[in-house]
Amino acid sequence: MSNPLEDMEKPDVIFCIGTNMTECHPVAATRIKRAVAKGAKLIVADPRRIPLAEMADLYLPLRVGSDASLLLGMAHVIARDGLVNESFVRDRTTEGEAFLEHVAEYPPEWAESITGVDAKLIERAAQWYGSAERGAIYYTLGITEHICGVDNVQSLCNLALMTGNIGREGTGINPMRGQNNIQGAGDCGALPNNYPGFQSVLEPEHQAKFAAAYGRETDLEKGPTKVQALDMCGDRIRAMIIDGENTVVTDPDRAHCEHALGSLDHLVVIDIFLTETAKLADVVLPATAWAETDGVCTNTERRVQRLRAAVSPPGEAKPDWWIVSQIAQRMGLEGFAFDSAKQVFNELCGLSQIYAGLDWDRIEDGAYQWPVPEKGHPGTPVLHQEEFENGRGIFQLIRYRDPAETISAEYPVWLTTGRRLASYHTRTQTGRSAGIDYLLAEERLEVNPADVSAWGLEDGGWATLSSPRGSVRVKVESTDRSPQGTVFASFSFNDVPVNFLTGGGYDPVTHTAELKVCPVRVEPA
Repeated sequence: MSNPLEDMEKPDVIFCIGTNMTECHPVAATRIKRAVAKGAKLIVADPRRIPLAEMADLYLPLRVGSDASLLLGMAHVIARDGLVNESFVRDRTTEGEAFLEHVAEYPPEWAESITGVDAKLIERAAQWYGSAERGAIYYTLGITEHICGVDNVQSLCNLALMTGNIGREGTGINPMRGQNNIQGAGDCGALPNNYPGFQSVLEPEHQAKFAAAYGRETDLEKGPTKVQALDMCGDRIRAMIIDGENTVVTDPDRAHCEHALGSLDHLVVIDIFLTETAKLADVVLPATAWAETDGVCTNTERRVQRLRAAVSPPGEAKPDWWIVSQIAQRMGLEGFAFDSAKQVFNELCGLSQIYAGLDWDRIEDGAYQWPVPEKGHPGTPVLHQEEFENGRGIFQLIRYRDPAETISAEYPVWLTTGRRLASYHTRTQTGRSAGIDYLLAEERLEVNPADVSAWGLEDGGWATLSSPRGSVRVKVESTDRSPQGTVFASFSFNDVPVNFLTGGGYDPVTHTAELKVCPVRVEPA
């Protein structure tokens, strides 16, 4: 996120796209509600009429997978109507002239032909955002979980750059993280292309730095992504550790995932419960839950926060850092003799420039948002204020691409997936709470009432949902939240393994699966 959460109450215009924020980030979404109550205009782009759309001043019901075309159409209008911040483009960006020539090819009428959104609505959205003194963009997995996820994010960056809505209070490009410490995981180097602190593994100076710190040579190339790693199982990869992830439920093409893990010589899972993935493991190591753990969490706004153990862990459960440290030491690796989370975090601060000004004792009150490059630095709530890290913001020339799989006579319906308020992720934790289970005891397929009638379904009855990868049975909920021709289900319930169906393609840069778009056939069960 380029801006802090408190800035959510400060824009004149808020553009939310691909984010069901009131269900997936309900606490943060209260700030959006306050901004609207103060008079901010809210634009929501989503295939479903989600609760956020009900609050919106302008709702853009685009077809699933067509985000890039919508954003190209908006960029065209901003350029056409003279809403470009010319001084910002001149002083702080590059490739601006080529970009403006590029978007001239994509009028809102063209975007309408792909998105299904009326060109007049696209124009209005562009004019509101382009005219705002403070315009802010918020997005989540509805933007990234596509084969064009990188294109979608870069398209949003283009809008912010051409209007100068970046580097100031109440503006910015703000991805809402899908899990509580996913930002912190990336900060610590849980990425195939970066050392801790987003230092590229391909840079010789970074390689030398970490080789010296770890006392051994480091790999001179990027590691495999999770998608690549699963494809390598049973061949180049013979053993695997999965720490804190229920892979067989969250990942697309469940059959492929289960086959990959089953082909390993040795699978170790570290988790707090015996999840569906843990049941496939040769060894399961019990970890401590958050309330049983001393540690650090970096949240969606880059705020570095202390976690304090409130209760003792059950049985033989140990913190994840301790388990990994012990495995490494017993494999004969040096440099893993940590005896506290404090030691681990202080090593991160010593190796990462964005954490360099911090240490375990300074984060006692959660006052800092990285980067904190030196001791005494107050932290950086708003990124990119004076300049970009690379000097200038770079416009990207994006073109629209269809999803990896599109609807056909055999699979004529769009399926999109997501989360629900009362079930967190794969229900590893919320599914064990009787009160939460009461609120949402089963998964239902959201189907437009007109489609319920046309397809011979019944509200509350059973349907068979099929894709090229197989079929699942699911109960039907008749609702106008879903547009005609599009159905929705969450991936939370193991007895309705929706991600058994997904997996038609991956973003070529990040290898993020296209979980938000899957052609299916819906029939009465």
